[in-house]
Amino acid sequence: MQFQFLRAFDVHFADEDNNPVSSVYGAPMLDVSKTHVWAWDARPWPDFPNNLGVWSDGDNYLTGHWLTGRSAVQTLAGVVAELCETSGLRDYDVSGLNGIVRGYTLDNTEAVRASLQNLMVAFAFDAIEVGGRLVFRNRDVVPEHAVEEGETVYSSDSEAVVEATRAPQADTVGEVRLSYVAGEGEFETHVAAAQFPDQSSLTGTQNELPLSLTAAEARGITERWLAESRIARDTVRLAVPPSRSEIAAGDLIVLTADGGVETAYRVDRVEDSGARVLEATRVEKQVYVPSEATERLPEYGAFDLPLPITAQFMDLPLLAGNEVPHAPYVAVTASPWPGSAAVLSSADDSDYQVNTVIERPAIMGVSETTLPLAKPGLWSKGVQLRVKLQSGALSSVSMERVLAGANAAAIGDGTNGNWEVFQFAKADLVAPDTYELSDLLRGQAGTDGVMPDVWPESSRVVFLDGAPLQITQELSQRGLERHFRIGPSLLPFDDPSYRYYVESFDAIGLRPYAPAHLHVERGVNGWDVNWIRRSRIDGDSWTSFEVPLGEDAELYSLRVVKDGAVIRTETLSSAAWSYTFSSAATDGVTAPFAIEVAQISQSFGPGPYSRKIINV
Repeated sequence: MQFQFLRAFDVHFADEDNNPVSSVYGAPMLDVSKTHVWAWDARPWPDFPNNLGVWSDGDNYLTGHWLTGRSAVQTLAGVVAELCETSGLRDYDVSGLNGIVRGYTLDNTEAVRASLQNLMVAFAFDAIEVGGRLVFRNRDVVPEHAVEEGETVYSSDSEAVVEATRAPQADTVGEVRLSYVAGEGEFETHVAAAQFPDQSSLTGTQNELPLSLTAAEARGITERWLAESRIARDTVRLAVPPSRSEIAAGDLIVLTADGGVETAYRVDRVEDSGARVLEATRVEKQVYVPSEATERLPEYGAFDLPLPITAQFMDLPLLAGNEVPHAPYVAVTASPWPGSAAVLSSADDSDYQVNTVIERPAIMGVSETTLPLAKPGLWSKGVQLRVKLQSGALSSVSMERVLAGANAAAIGDGTNGNWEVFQFAKADLVAPDTYELSDLLRGQAGTDGVMPDVWPESSRVVFLDGAPLQITQELSQRGLERHFRIGPSLLPFDDPSYRYYVESFDAIGLRPYAPAHLHVERGVNGWDVNWIRRSRIDGDSWTSFEVPLGEDAELYSLRVVKDGAVIRTETLSSAAWSYTFSSAATDGVTAPFAIEVAQISQSFGPGPYSRKIINV
C-alpha cells in the first residue's frame, strides 16, 4: 500500500495538468522534491515490532505506516528492469507490474531467464513479445476479449471448431509445499503448504524459491499454485478470423457456451496461418485476487551473545569397555548453551577440520572441599565432597545402581591426563548449584594408581553422564601436540567466542592397572615377592576363572627403591620374584627400602606402580 500510494502521488503530480506552473512565482504548484514520507521510527528494527514484551504497539506495525524495516524493499518492476538491463535487454516495458520483492538470491551461474522465471511463478506475471518489445504484466490486469460461438472457424489441422482437452485426474496435484526464507524476524527457512480436502488420493509437490516472503505471501502463492494446477487441467485449441488481430499471447479470451456460461482462458500461443489459431489454458480470474490471509508478526527470539565455551580435555581409562582406547574425551559447557559445540583440530594452527560436534553440555564444576586418599573398591562413608556446578543438576541413586555404573565422575587438576574416576550414591543440594557428594567409590577404572594424597579445593570435577565425548584421534598421534579450537558450531572458528588449545595425549585407555595385593615375605634366602594381575578389559565378571590378560603379553616392571633412588630394575613375565640377601648386599640395600611393581603394555609402557615398604 505504501508503494502504491507513493507511486500514485508521484505520477499524479508529475503531470503538468495536475501540478501547473504558477504565473506569479514561476514554479510548480507543488515542489515534489520537498515531499517527505511519514514515518521513520527510532526504535531498532526488528526488535520493534517483533519484541512485543517491550513494544506493546508492535501489532500495529502490520497495517501501520512505518517505513522502518520496509525502506529496503524493492518494487517488482524495478527488480525485473534491473535483470533485463543486466542481460543487455533495453527494449522492455515493466509498467504493468505491481508487487514488491523483499529479498531475492541470485545464482551467478544461472541465466537471467531462469532468474526471471522464479519471479514469474511467484508473482504471477507473464512476459509477452509485442512489436519487438518485451512486455511484462501481472495476470490480473491483462486485456480480456470475448469470443462468441459464431466467430470461431475451422483450422486446417482440426476437425472441430473448438477442441477442448482435460488432463487425467491422476495428473492433478493435491498438495503444494513451498520452501522460502522468512522476510522478517530471524530470516529462517520456512515451509508453507496448501492442499485440497481430497489430497490423500492425489500427489504432492515440493518447491523452493530463493525469495524472502512473509508467511501470508508464501501461503497465498501455494494456494494460487494449487488452484491453478486444478483449473489448468482444461485447455482449448480454436481458430478465429484474421480480423481478431487484437488477441495476443498472454491475453484472456472468454468463451460463452450454451446456456450463457462464460469460461476464461489465457492464451499461451498464437499461430497466424490464415486463420489465427489460439492455444489457451483455462483460468479463474479470482485466483489472482490477493489472498485474504492475515499477516502475523514473526516469532522473536531474544539475541544470545555467543560466549566462550568452557572445555576440558580428559585422557581417561576405559569406562564401559567399548570405547576407542587411545582417544581422549572432551567435556564442554556454556551458559547460555549455543545448541551445539564444534571441536576443530589440526596439526598446527591452520587448516582446521571438524573433529567432533557435541550436542549436549556437560555437567562440570569445582570442588569446595578437599578429598583425601582412600582405599579403592570400598564404600567411603565418612567423606563428603562439596562441588559447585556451572550448570545442571545431580541426583542420588541406590548403591545397586552405582555398582551398575551410575553416577560416575572424574576429579582432576585441570590437565588432560591426571584424573581419578569415582562414583557417588548421594547428592544433597546444600546451596544454589552446590552439592555434597557422599557414599563414594574411589579410584574406579584403575585410577587408584594415580590417586594423590589429597585432591585440594578448586579441583576440577566433570560428571561422566554421556555428555563428554571422545574426539577422533589416531593411535599414531599419541604423544604429539595437536591444535584445537572449540566454540559454537554455527559460527566460524575465527569468531571471538572460540577458544584455542594445544594438547597432547598419552592414550590412558591403553594404560594397564596397578597390580593388586602386592605381598612381600622374608624367607631364608631373601624376600619373596608376589602380586595379583588386574585387567583393564572385561575384568568385572564374577564367574570367570581369571580376568583376561588384556595385553599382548604378560610383562611386569619391578623396581627396588632406596631413599627415593631406583637401585635395581627387573622385567618379569610372571607375578612373582625373589630378592636374595646376596643381591641386596651387592646393591648395597638394607631395610627400610621399597619394592614397586607395574604391569607393562607393549603399546603404552608401564602403568602405575604398586608399592610395598620393607622394614626388616
